Amino acid sequence: MTSTLLERAKSLKLYGMIAHWEAIEETVLEQLIDWEETERTHRGITTRLSNARIGRFKPLAEFDWNWPKKCDREAIEELMGLDFIRGITNIIICGPNGAGKSTIAQNIAHQAVLRGHSTLFTTAGQMLNELASQDGDNALRRRIQYYAKPKVLVIDEVGYLSYSNRHADLMFEVIARRYQTNPTIVTTNKPFGEWGEIFPNASCVVSLIDRLVHNSEIIGIEADSYRLKEAKEQTMKRKAERTEKKNKVK
Repeated sequence: MTSTLLERAKSLKLYGMIAHWEAIEETVLEQLIDWEETERTHRGITTRLSNARIGRFKPLAEFDWNWPKKCDREAIEELMGLDFIRGITNIIICGPNGAGKSTIAQNIAHQAVLRGHSTLFTTAGQMLNELASQDGDNALRRRIQYYAKPKVLVIDEVGYLSYSNRHADLMFEVIARRYQTNPTIVTTNKPFGEWGEIFPNASCVVSLIDRLVHNSEIIGIEADSYRLKEAKEQTMKRKAERTEKKNKVK
């Protein structure tokens, strides 16, 4: 047991403790190392979650699988196992607005963080506008590397806005840097045949799509807007509450 504890202490670089190893009781050593490992694990997860910028989201356990007209639940739940990371498989989640694409992507990203993978969640607009605003080649290279480096990169909301040729080139640069190195998750409300509308007149669109779909899994969702559904339900609930109050007054 003591040799195992010593190896754990060395891996944690607890040199002060190691220097006085023989003066500390084994039960105390084990408790201190347990505390240190637990605290470092907690701090590591907290830091990675903060850096990932996933934001607030509904857990997949609360996802209404009966709402979509078409949704491959088995494939999505399999993605939560993160095998796509080892296979460097890009994930493309396609569907209309409000279908739950972002929620699914956030859940996958969150699981990746918990499993120790560097992860970054961003919208296409945020990433491309930030890259386009960089002042100078060196600053741009550093920022492209910021998006190219994470083990898992999620680019949300591709297709909600249209972009210039400059933005298209920047998107291509990020995807090309990650190509066959680290997987990228993309959510989009437009089929690839309409990506020319997202990046009008950009010559790199075909090459961009080619790199994304090579060794990828495409998850299609068909559904009406879940946000609209929730809004209608809340409206009906408030209406019922107002009616109930009026009846009590009478």
